[in-house]
Amino acid sequence: MNMTEAKRTAEPGKAFLSARNLVKAFGTGQSRTVALNGVSLEIRTGELLVILGSSGSGKSTLLNLLGGMSRPDSGTILFGNSAVSAMNDRELTRYRREHVGFVFQNFNLIAELTAMENVNLTADAEGDPQISARMLELVGLGDRLSAYPSQLSGGQQQRVSIARALAKRPEFLLCDEPTGALDSETGKQILIQLEELSRRYGKTVVIVTHTREVGRMADRVITLRNGQIIAEENNAEIVSARDIDW
Repeated sequence: MNMTEAKRTAEPGKAFLSARNLVKAFGTGQSRTVALNGVSLEIRTGELLVILGSSGSGKSTLLNLLGGMSRPDSGTILFGNSAVSAMNDRELTRYRREHVGFVFQNFNLIAELTAMENVNLTADAEGDPQISARMLELVGLGDRLSAYPSQLSGGQQQRVSIARALAKRPEFLLCDEPTGALDSETGKQILIQLEELSRRYGKTVVIVTHTREVGRMADRVITLRNGQIIAEENNAEIVSARDIDW
């Protein structure tokens, strides 16, 4: 896909995922570490949200809670009218499978499977039988369907992981340091890709990062420090990922 400069087709809508007073700690006794301490936020339909923070700020822990990968010690997470924080294991699995797309720093592709086969792992079996090919075409890999991860560059592997996340038609994408394993130029291309998904196709995208410049492309930036939100700001002037000097 040849990408043009990303332009939003509609303003972000109402909140569909909200968290209230989230607390999460690890360890016990003197080794106990509080990763999140009373965090509250909302995620709005169609927005590009950046969660910014240094290592150890709690941003990945927050992402895991929002995505149903782990449970808070206290506090609530609501997805529509459903309490994610109160779901049992089976309900959490269904929530992750049906509603959340994950993009990780380290791609998590299966080496023995082609790009198409990796995407097929999450494709909706009852939906469009060509969804995997369409998603790979969407991320610019329509000519690499039969390539194995070892035959793809790091940026191409991350594009496969994005296509895999999109194949199940999730309500939102949670991206945990999606450029962390890439060089700056390749990382920029991935951010352009995520920007395109939000601006042109209306997908809700949440990016966790320690890189402050990434926040310039977002509708909204939430900053974490020591497990607490210290700032939340709507961007008055959004800069395209193409125009940011990485």
